[in-house]
Amino acid sequence: MFDFIRTHQRLMQLILLILVVPSFVFLGISGYSVVTADPAMAEIGKLTVTKQEFTQAQRNQLQQMQESSQGRFDPALLDNPQARQALLDQLIDRKVQIALATDEHFSVSDNALRRAIAAMPQLQVDGQFSADRYHEVLASVGMNPRDFEAGQRAELALDTVLGPVRDTATLPAPVLDRLKRALSEERTVRLRIFPAADYEKSIQITPEDVQAWYDGHQDALRLPDQVSIDYLVLDEAAAVASVPSISDDQLKEYYEQNKTRYVVPARSNVSHILVKLPAGASDEATQAALANAQEIARRARAHPDQFAELARKESQDAGTARDGGKLGWVQRGTLPLDMEQSVFALKQGSVSDPVKGPEGYHVFMANEVQPEKGETFDEARPKVEAEVRRQLAADQFADMATKLTGLVYDNPSSLDPAAKDLGLSVRQARGIARDRLLNADEIGPDAAAASPDAAILGDVRVRQALFSSQVLTDKQNSGVIEISPDTMAVVRVNEVSPSHVPPLDQVRAYIEDQLKDERALAAAVAAGQDALAAIKARPAAAPAGDASSASADPAASADAADGFEAPMTISRLDPGGLNKPVMDAVFAVDAKALPAYGGVSVPQAYVVIQLDHVTPGVTDKPALEGLGAQLARVWGGVEEQALKTELRHALGAQLTEDGKRLVAEGDGGSR
Repeated sequence: MFDFIRTHQRLMQLILLILVVPSFVFLGISGYSVVTADPAMAEIGKLTVTKQEFTQAQRNQLQQMQESSQGRFDPALLDNPQARQALLDQLIDRKVQIALATDEHFSVSDNALRRAIAAMPQLQVDGQFSADRYHEVLASVGMNPRDFEAGQRAELALDTVLGPVRDTATLPAPVLDRLKRALSEERTVRLRIFPAADYEKSIQITPEDVQAWYDGHQDALRLPDQVSIDYLVLDEAAAVASVPSISDDQLKEYYEQNKTRYVVPARSNVSHILVKLPAGASDEATQAALANAQEIARRARAHPDQFAELARKESQDAGTARDGGKLGWVQRGTLPLDMEQSVFALKQGSVSDPVKGPEGYHVFMANEVQPEKGETFDEARPKVEAEVRRQLAADQFADMATKLTGLVYDNPSSLDPAAKDLGLSVRQARGIARDRLLNADEIGPDAAAASPDAAILGDVRVRQALFSSQVLTDKQNSGVIEISPDTMAVVRVNEVSPSHVPPLDQVRAYIEDQLKDERALAAAVAAGQDALAAIKARPAAAPAGDASSASADPAASADAADGFEAPMTISRLDPGGLNKPVMDAVFAVDAKALPAYGGVSVPQAYVVIQLDHVTPGVTDKPALEGLGAQLARVWGGVEEQALKTELRHALGAQLTEDGKRLVAEGDGGSR
């Protein structure tokens, strides 16, 4: 059994997620009317969501996130009112289902349960349910069939509460038709872009402007709590540097053992003619075959340029004869010794004497000869040394990692002993917050974000360690943090800077850039809106209501298009590289009379839109296949959520005061 677990780890993880459903399901739906002293976070009729249930669900949620991200998930993403409310809502919705299933006596038949279990691919072998696999999998997760089947029966019973609503939802055909036409409608447009960068040179920023912006944006400028740290990095480079000098004898031995990596052996591109010799042939037959081969060799030497034609006529190797006897490139060690010696004795264009092989006599011709080429030991020495050093460093790294763990543990208040013993350097960094690395604009050029180790310092596990009580409050070393299989780090806080607004001089350059960007964009928007107003003020050039034709006045259209880019045809299915704000503006332009115009401000420009042509959408585009099923699933989810909301109302589901505090404040929210 344990061999199965070791060799199917990914499968077992999936099985655990699917089969190990919340614990209350295994006890049955009716088992959750038990009164507990654990404070209730929500009340749903006679049922409650307790603090313990919420904490366990939160722990499971975090564990799944950490496993799916290989430890890189930041727990801070779940430590906010929105995330806590969402999780509590899920628990409430489940209790709503339990309450309704209990009151209405929902149940699942034995046949339905058997079909559901048999359909689980994790319990099948070659597409068929396997009883042996079933018992093996359950035993591997410490579960017996009775408890598992009770849990699955309860899950299936709960699904009958909302499943029919979710699974039978359909989108009305007229709605689907209109959506398809809207998605496939095509519009031909020209864009005229007013980049903010074009107006930057004219922007003047005064000290008073900077001061006013600084005073008015204190919250935006406020920096979070941050730490300055000392840290050690153990990586491949450190392990390589720790490898002692390597002798020439070791390097030469490695070179010889791996010579094929540095030297390309000699090879020859050959053709041949085969005169077959049957097994057990008599001396007379052997002499006759040899004489025939010698005559062929004589003719080949007399006219080597006709070797291919001779091979087609005389060679008894049917596989190569029709291709002129070509064998292709051969290297030493690929032919029997006698044949190899004969082949590699040939110069380019020369023909061999007959050579006896396993099938008969061969006559070879060398079409092209390439001598051995590559690097001598002296030429390859730098590469050889680097490779040997890397291989030795792999073993060295494992030893250093073990020592690092012990040294950090034995000397919790300093990184110096570990650095000295392992030949590492203690590095410094500043500007590390709980959620990110502060950049140079915020704290100066020596910010951690600008460090070559930014990827290591920004790793969520490093930031978690830095803001743990052991490291942040007690000022002790962290444990060894494995960033990747060949990179480890140890961190230590040496200074804590509480949240503050940096002094004006520190952020002056940043503010000047912000002001320049804001004012340049405002100038671009003003110029773009003026141009748009001027265009719209011109007399209409096309009959009203003609939404599918180009302008009736080509001259007016061409004049209006001055400064516009080349036309492009887009649709909601194919935006042609346009971003969402521009796409929304394009499809917001009224197409009753063309050309029509619109405009939109984007982060670094203002865009004027000229709409020239509209092609109505269709419903039979291949890209729209499956849209109905996708939207039906979405619609089913919406209807399911609406029913959950109604059921909550009917059952009087509500948060308790403890629950409200839990959502607002986290773990400290309940008494």
